[in-house]
Amino acid sequence: MKVSTLPDSDDAVKFKKLQKRIVPLFKKVFPKRMAPKTVVVIPSLSLDREILDKIKGAHYYEERMLCMLMLLRMPQTHLIYVTSLPVDPVIIDYYLHLLPGITGYHARQRLTFISCYDASKKSLTEKILERPRLIERIKKHISPLHPAHISCFNVTETERSLALQLNAPIYGCDPELQYLGTKSCNRQMFRFCGIAVPAGFENLVTEADIIRSLTSLKQANPRLKKAVIKINDGFSGEGNAVFCFDESPEKELKNWIVEQLPQRLKIVAEQVSYKSFLFKFEQLGGIVEEFLDGDITATPSVQCRIDPLGQIQVISTHDQITGGEQGQVFLGATFPANVEYAKEIADLGNRISLHLKKLGVLGRFSIDFFSIKHQGKWEHYAIEINLRKGGTTHPYLLLQFLTEGKYNAENGCYYTANGLPRYYVCSDNLQSDRYIGLTPHDLIDIAMCNELMYNGSSQEGVMFHLISTLSQYGKLGVVCIGNTPQRAMYFYNKTREVLDSSVCHLNHKDHNCRFIKRDEMSFIPNAPSFKNLPSTSIVPEGAGQKS
Repeated sequence: MKVSTLPDSDDAVKFKKLQKRIVPLFKKVFPKRMAPKTVVVIPSLSLDREILDKIKGAHYYEERMLCMLMLLRMPQTHLIYVTSLPVDPVIIDYYLHLLPGITGYHARQRLTFISCYDASKKSLTEKILERPRLIERIKKHISPLHPAHISCFNVTETERSLALQLNAPIYGCDPELQYLGTKSCNRQMFRFCGIAVPAGFENLVTEADIIRSLTSLKQANPRLKKAVIKINDGFSGEGNAVFCFDESPEKELKNWIVEQLPQRLKIVAEQVSYKSFLFKFEQLGGIVEEFLDGDITATPSVQCRIDPLGQIQVISTHDQITGGEQGQVFLGATFPANVEYAKEIADLGNRISLHLKKLGVLGRFSIDFFSIKHQGKWEHYAIEINLRKGGTTHPYLLLQFLTEGKYNAENGCYYTANGLPRYYVCSDNLQSDRYIGLTPHDLIDIAMCNELMYNGSSQEGVMFHLISTLSQYGKLGVVCIGNTPQRAMYFYNKTREVLDSSVCHLNHKDHNCRFIKRDEMSFIPNAPSFKNLPSTSIVPEGAGQKS
């Protein structure tokens, strides 16, 4: 696979030099629990602003990386966490109380929160760069005796600029390699690695490109029912749209598509017009590919890491839970992925990682697949690479930090430090309009009074995140950990039941609660191991709809 490169800018050259410091850090500092160090957490979602605008409470997604507070379990580690808006102290306390062998007081002495006090739609890193005095405050909190590095959600030119100003390397991918995470480049890379991809076309720019590609797909496969159009840099499915070929003619197909495209294109993101979608597609480019389907399907992902020493590790596998328009939106996941194919997708992930390593990729990334079971065998199609932390990163980090365990890619199982298996159900989209108005204090109180808090002795229970989105948007993130898949789903169902009954009670609307079947719920894992669960759950009327 040929890669085109552009001449390095001054910043790019300086950044490459700065990044060389991450190697001795990884060798000598990272492995040592008692080594003094400082981690600067910049949880900025530095993505396309218009696409990000479609995600409810997007700036609160900065709180997903609060799992990094678990690093304070190492007694000489200092943490600087920067956010757009201040984080409620009750949320900070919620995370710190889980630190094993460390008092809350000791941890707080090594923890610094810095806020931009800015709720605008700019990315967090942009806000920081606009505030020189804030940057100086960050630098003052980095001890000259401490080796320091930056941890980000994703790395763009803005994060590179900040790293140079802070004189701290980033444990993440050089922004010069951002194109490797585009959907067009992903398709090329998968084919280069000998991995199946859906039939389709990449490097498209115009409406004419889309029409031509849709026409070619349908002519090549007359039985094709749908195709999906994806913007290169979409996030959580919000850059996708689906076109349906129902009632399409055999003759004059192209003219029919020209006429029907504006009406038939179902855009995943809410309140986005056809013209707006097309404008963004022309700006960023994209792909058109076959909409895969089958009687038995799954949407697994594999999370990998290339460390500063060039070592590749398959960190985890998940079965994604999707919803929205034609199942294009990521809602959550179950961990680990189905054992029937966990090793298969891990091997595919390793193959892709070897190629990414040659291209200079560093840090965590995930690879999404669409899998179809045909005649007793799973067929896997690579869909995209998320060259950043993603929706399955923070749940796995929480589990790992809380249990000191490790995922075994050979057998597809996770074991705690004591050798016990653990599973979880996670979501960023536990949502109901009835939850609007619940504050972080309310949530913690409800969780404690109903025994939903994670229990360190049993290493089971519920961890909450995106807590700040609850009051305004009625939206919450959860990681429900259990010693069996059924136990993990039990905690998820119990969380939903407790929240629903709490708001029903407060609003005197208990009569609107009802029993519904699990297949009515929006949160249904694909993995067979998660399907042998109780058939009912208590949720209020209308609360189980897909978000």
